[in-house]
Amino acid sequence: MSTPDAQLLYRPRLADMRPLGEPGAVQAIATRSSEHITPAEALADRSGYAPGFLGAFQVPWPRATEGLQTDVLPIPGSAEHRLDYTHFSITMSRNRRLALLVGVNIEGSALVDVPRSKDRWAYDGRIPSDAQVGEFLYADNLLDRGHLVRRQDPNWGPEAEQANADTFHFTNCSPQMAGFNQKNWLDLENYLLDNTRRWRARATVFSGPVFAEDDPTYRGVPIPRAFWKVVAFLGEDGKPSATAYMIDQSAELGRLTALFGRFRTYQRSVLHIERLTGLDFGELSNYDGFSNEERATGTRIEAELRELGDLRI
Repeated sequence: MSTPDAQLLYRPRLADMRPLGEPGAVQAIATRSSEHITPAEALADRSGYAPGFLGAFQVPWPRATEGLQTDVLPIPGSAEHRLDYTHFSITMSRNRRLALLVGVNIEGSALVDVPRSKDRWAYDGRIPSDAQVGEFLYADNLLDRGHLVRRQDPNWGPEAEQANADTFHFTNCSPQMAGFNQKNWLDLENYLLDNTRRWRARATVFSGPVFAEDDPTYRGVPIPRAFWKVVAFLGEDGKPSATAYMIDQSAELGRLTALFGRFRTYQRSVLHIERLTGLDFGELSNYDGFSNEERATGTRIEAELRELGDLRI
């Protein structure tokens, strides 16, 4: 079996990715993929993300600030304009046709190992298919269909298999460069999930892409240069805590010299993620040491994660 580093040697540059050909070919793939649609009624019973999941530590669904509100895709019947699934929810971007934000509740004491069968991605029938970036973006290239809510995270309790299936909707999919999940980001996600399992604890995790006006465009879709993650949990002392992380590949994509170069992962403040995304995480920054240090010093605090021992909780 080849190592991730060996695989990276054979990854193409973004500039070398060939279009499918005539525009009609792209549309044909989109049409074929549109056959896989989960009907709205099949998802009608989903309760989604629970703000009271951590007990007295209430973690409301993040709010789009004024400058971002017009980009939130309206969802009929949802005051927060979010799509609810099993143990997680998603707010969609109207302009990007990708998720602005996902949020998942993880129950470490009840996680179920659901085997990964053949991937079958589907459109969510509660919103128009053309409001979701589908298979046409990923066909015949090495772009990954990246789970924003990680497949294993909502797989707990008696609804674990349903939760697993729910993660395979294009609403939960974001274009990630192949190799992305073989680097530090995967280590971080494994660390978070393994600790909730070992501690038999609960955690709430928000994730999303960083959208920028100058993101490189491929097949008519701007590809996010970076992704962020905000985690809320109760510490070993029972006190509320929050941490934030970001993986940044902008330097590699900006030069377009090698698509899958070294991905840099940083621990950042919740405040920084708020400024970067236009999302309001309510009181979470008050429980984040990086945010509190930034307020006290007036200096942005960040730490590059070269290994898991670099994590500061």
